[in-house]
Amino acid sequence: MSALTSPPGDKKGLAKTLKSQWQLLLMSVPMLLYAILFSYTPLMGWVLAFQVWRPRIGLSTFQQFRQNEWVGFYNFRQLLDQNLFMGRQFRLAVENTVAQSMLILIFGTIGAIILSLMLHEVRQIGVKRIIQNILYLPHFLSWVIVTGLASVALAMPVSGGFINEVLLTLRIINEPVHFLANPQYFWGIVAGTHLWKNLGWNTILYMAAMTAIDPALYEAASIDGASRYRKMWHVTLPCIRPTIVILLIMSIGWLMQSGFEVQWFLGRGPNLPRAENLDTFILRYGIIDGNFGLATAAGIIRTGLSIALLTGANFVARRLGEESLF
Repeated sequence: MSALTSPPGDKKGLAKTLKSQWQLLLMSVPMLLYAILFSYTPLMGWVLAFQVWRPRIGLSTFQQFRQNEWVGFYNFRQLLDQNLFMGRQFRLAVENTVAQSMLILIFGTIGAIILSLMLHEVRQIGVKRIIQNILYLPHFLSWVIVTGLASVALAMPVSGGFINEVLLTLRIINEPVHFLANPQYFWGIVAGTHLWKNLGWNTILYMAAMTAIDPALYEAASIDGASRYRKMWHVTLPCIRPTIVILLIMSIGWLMQSGFEVQWFLGRGPNLPRAENLDTFILRYGIIDGNFGLATAAGIIRTGLSIALLTGANFVARRLGEESLF
């Protein structure tokens, strides 16, 4: 009898299960310690959100926590009061973060599913591996390199901006566009760079789910006269739907984090109103200015919103009868 099937209060069944699976429990200890050390221990630093941090030489961290001035919810009021400059900047950062993350999620998910379906239909194993390796390569490039390439690609034609050259050649535009100087393009730039860098890598889980599909389903569809496209629509997509739902729920939990490097390296004066997200806000107005309490308060708000989004997405998935995380 397993721990999941043991009736409530069945301590003997639980003890028997723990004893029979002690190897698995032992293997989980390093990851448990890692989570405690790097995910839960830093939560003690949340106390900074309610203090004015003034570093003092010769004192330990805990001694400084005790001696700092307590300001209550002052830092939170600074962020949430729309009549203050900091409150308006924080609201703008939240809006940009959600918008950028939504575009990354939509284009990334749809693109990864379509690409996975296309790769799944490639019958030559050698050709499929070559294509996969080419698609995976951008994932291993650092964001510094990716933003540098994006900056060159989006530049004016005289500076080597091939995107402008292609659009001019195809007569889509009549004159070069300075993409990085126009705020309305920045959300698309963020989504496009993430799509180029992570599209191939994001197909791995979908491809793994497709390999677990029973071949008999495809054989039955062939007998019924289904074409390749019909098989993809009526067999492949329904079979990988649980994987899609789980990945969507997990991605929604990250909507409050749209990245840092693209916004920081490509965010300049003209496009800064669309480039400022929560990560750059925390760095610019919190860490660089030495206002660690404000930065911590912004991080707490972001964590709360992420938990709410994750819980809400999981609840909706359960109500619709789909797979859920908990």
